[in-house]
Amino acid sequence: MTRKPKSVTLQLMSTPKLQVKRPALPEWFKIRPPSTVAFTDIKSQLQTTGLKTVCEEAHCPNLSECWSGGTATFMLLGETCTRGCRFCAVKTGNPHQEVDPLEPYKLAQTIKKMNLEYVVLTMVARDDLIDGGAAHIAQCIRAIHKENPKILIEMLASDLRGNQDALKIILESGIVVLAHNIETIDRLTKFVRDGRATYAQTLQVLRNSKKIAPHIYTKSSIMLGLGETEEEIIQTMKDLRAAGTDMLTLGQYLPPSQTHISLKEYIHPDQFAKLEQIGLSLGFIYVASGPLVRSSYKAGELFVKTLVRATKNQ
Repeated sequence: MTRKPKSVTLQLMSTPKLQVKRPALPEWFKIRPPSTVAFTDIKSQLQTTGLKTVCEEAHCPNLSECWSGGTATFMLLGETCTRGCRFCAVKTGNPHQEVDPLEPYKLAQTIKKMNLEYVVLTMVARDDLIDGGAAHIAQCIRAIHKENPKILIEMLASDLRGNQDALKIILESGIVVLAHNIETIDRLTKFVRDGRATYAQTLQVLRNSKKIAPHIYTKSSIMLGLGETEEEIIQTMKDLRAAGTDMLTLGQYLPPSQTHISLKEYIHPDQFAKLEQIGLSLGFIYVASGPLVRSSYKAGELFVKTLVRATKNQ
């Protein structure tokens, strides 16, 4: 059944008493409801182990599609982030250096049960830890490989406050892709992201990753619909390529709640398709671009698996 567009109101963070209308949901924007045995199985396993996924914590619109297909993106180091980005649904606060010592074991066992060939891991920012949590992340990755020797691991990392030694620890842990999201264009960064997450630092993390481990693929993501222009998006693409970024995803920003930064517009699929072609012309080896695409979008996993396997067999 075709869903009729609705108009809802959002409250701007900077002016709490002002109500603004969120653009009506377009006819072409569809989110699948939960389905299949795989969806139920993943949900059950997560409830049993207490592991967190960014799928749930970030209110990802692809949750049902990915879980129904048997994939999930695990979020490490707890559910409390020390940053307060205005687009993100993950809880913010001070974790007081708490780390679950059993997380590597629980993670490895859960992934083994899921019989995955490719897994995406992400993390909350942990500015309360000296290394940003890098040593714990590396421990988790090694534990996964111990139980699943042939698995390919993509790590969506925080900026680790620009700590190159911490970044090196993650890069040397056995991952095949290091992802770090730029999120938005330079002009909007200070309005969208936490003040500690700068545009320049994101580019530096990606640049350093290539310097430290040239053989590891790098990846980043841009949200659209926040008021950016096409020219600004293309410039961001160029900046990412100049930093050596190999892969790119572009998706539609969706406010998780009324207290998050407001949505300016829905971007039409034709524009996403156009940006995908521009990205490929700039030299990205892979571009996923569409309204429901996210940084850990499962559609990219097949491409990355094929690419990495082919490289290893050369």
